[in-house]
Amino acid sequence: MNSLDWAVLIGYFGVMVAIGVWSHKRVDNVSDFFTAGGKMPWWLSGISHHMSGYSAVMFTGYAGIAYTYGVTSFITWSFPIALGIAIGSKLFAPRINRMRSRLHVASPLEYLKNRYNLQTQQALAWSGMLLKIVDVGAKWAAISTLLSVFTGVSLNQGILITGAITAVYCTIGGLWADALTELGQFVIQLLAGVSMFVAVVLKLGDKHIGFLGAWDEPALHGHGKPLVGPYGTVFLLAFLFIKLFEYNGGMLNQAQRYMATGSPYEAERSARLSSVLWLVWPVVLFFPMWMSPLLVHAQKPDGSDSYALMTEQLLPHGLLGLVIVGFFSHTMAMCSSDANAIAAVFTRDVAPVLSSRARAWGERSGLVAARVTTVVFLGLSMAVATQVNSPAFKDIITVVIKWVAGLMGPIAIPMMLGLLRTFRRSGPTAALTSWAAGLLAFWLVNYPISWNVDGGVPLQYQVSIPLAVSLVLYVLIGHLKPEDTPERLAIIERVNSDGDSAAVPVPAAAGDDVVGDDVVGAP
Repeated sequence: MNSLDWAVLIGYFGVMVAIGVWSHKRVDNVSDFFTAGGKMPWWLSGISHHMSGYSAVMFTGYAGIAYTYGVTSFITWSFPIALGIAIGSKLFAPRINRMRSRLHVASPLEYLKNRYNLQTQQALAWSGMLLKIVDVGAKWAAISTLLSVFTGVSLNQGILITGAITAVYCTIGGLWADALTELGQFVIQLLAGVSMFVAVVLKLGDKHIGFLGAWDEPALHGHGKPLVGPYGTVFLLAFLFIKLFEYNGGMLNQAQRYMATGSPYEAERSARLSSVLWLVWPVVLFFPMWMSPLLVHAQKPDGSDSYALMTEQLLPHGLLGLVIVGFFSHTMAMCSSDANAIAAVFTRDVAPVLSSRARAWGERSGLVAARVTTVVFLGLSMAVATQVNSPAFKDIITVVIKWVAGLMGPIAIPMMLGLLRTFRRSGPTAALTSWAAGLLAFWLVNYPISWNVDGGVPLQYQVSIPLAVSLVLYVLIGHLKPEDTPERLAIIERVNSDGDSAAVPVPAAAGDDVVGDDVVGAP
């Protein structure tokens, strides 16, 4: 990097802070801070939803997968995300929006106290917060790894720089600042991604390698196969199921984008836009990564430094700075949205249980608590980031794929399926049992069992078994021990009905049947 690249990077940081300051005037209360008061346009929500799902892990961990295996990086990552969001646009987005407008909640988990009970809400809230600290820590480590390649700063210095800048704008402006900075980051990403795409095509031309003929090169042998290595059919199906829950609200920050729109229909449109972007745009971003074995030789065994090395070699100064800003834009978008979501969970779901003073917070004190919680969460995640490459966590992609994908399911199953009429029988017993058993399954599969299996348990089973265990138990216990009280049915009806009032079905007796979305015997 030279002075021009640094100017682009510093200018970007300055713009992000300025947006945060400008957004401050749009935040008058806790609802504004966490859900934009339900006033966010659907297109801004969709772009924000899309951007909050990226991070620099794509340019490190997934760049390594693309370098090693080729197009499977798209087939087993962004494609299932796009498909999952498309399904969720009908299944989850409208219902999550009604949570805000009809149940008057500001946290995605706030409704769980009435849908199940306080114990279930607290179990999901605490485990979700702890998982997010680890998840965001991996993101800080990823962007700091890239920063060290370009600037030579240490990992810890990179974590401190990116975390501090993000803390400023997302703490000041709340969800409005997150969404507006993500819009700017989307434009930067567009320019940077296209620049890198063109640079790689031109470099291939200099080597007399055609756009399509590149796949016949020996260095890319097998890279055109959609499912290779540990990323096979089972992994793809498991990942699709995981992303259906994760990117429609299971990881909390995407749920806020649905809550922030003005109506269920706008939430649905927001999800559709995000789905299309996930289907199309990653192809542009991944193409240079697929071609990277023809252009660079990765220094790290997993190839995670391949994209950074290629960027340094192919782009002139100025454009190099723009691409580096693109790296930052991905990570800061995801981390700031996560920070806002976790602040909502703590201040709305956890703090009132821990302290009687928290239950008496007014508008001003609630906002102060939200901002303080945001800073604390970012600080904890930055501390975890310094340990990502330790023996406990191993490498960045291990944390993101194995830990996050494997642990997300047990948390998301009760939260997401609890919104649907079909699962109205499943109450607190089903929710808590499925949650606890899923976490136990994750530990057993990834550690004691894996230690005793030659070569370890395959990755697809490490991430899919915990979710499968949670899902089966949630449904099975709901049928064996139905807990659909009138109060719980009323909550479900309010998020499933568009009218001002919703008829509350009769609770199902143990022997009643559930047919489609209707309880037999409902008035």
